[in-house]
Amino acid sequence: MKLTAFADFGLRTLLLLAASSPRSWSSAELAQRLQVSRDHLIKVIQRLAAGGYVRTARGAGGGVSLAMDPEQVRLGQVMAWMEQPQALVECFRQDGGHCNLSPVCRLRGRLAAAERAFYEELDRSTLAECLQPGLRAFADAME
Repeated sequence: MKLTAFADFGLRTLLLLAASSPRSWSSAELAQRLQVSRDHLIKVIQRLAAGGYVRTARGAGGGVSLAMDPEQVRLGQVMAWMEQPQALVECFRQDGGHCNLSPVCRLRGRLAAAERAFYEELDRSTLAECLQPGLRAFADAME
């Protein structure tokens, strides 16, 4: 299983925001610090904001900041939210996909169980559990 860049950037954004909380970051600062495309990161931030994970404010003194206590942010929930439009395999698509093996396939159930296990394992951890002094120093190096 491979995470999309979208989900990866989302997790990295949350880590940086949690490590530097309560500081707000501009999207340009975040993109520079994370070394990712600002245009792509803006879409990631919008998705995180829609999920209630970050808050955004425009203008002077605005920016992006963590909207939740890191103890409340379950990693599996974040991943499921960020990956929501992505189907693991063709037959998981909302429209059922176009796999001609679907009527005779036993793989689908196993893949569904593996996907559930992936999210359940991530849900055992919170964003707070991923914070450590090195990450805080990384975040502070931008100031």
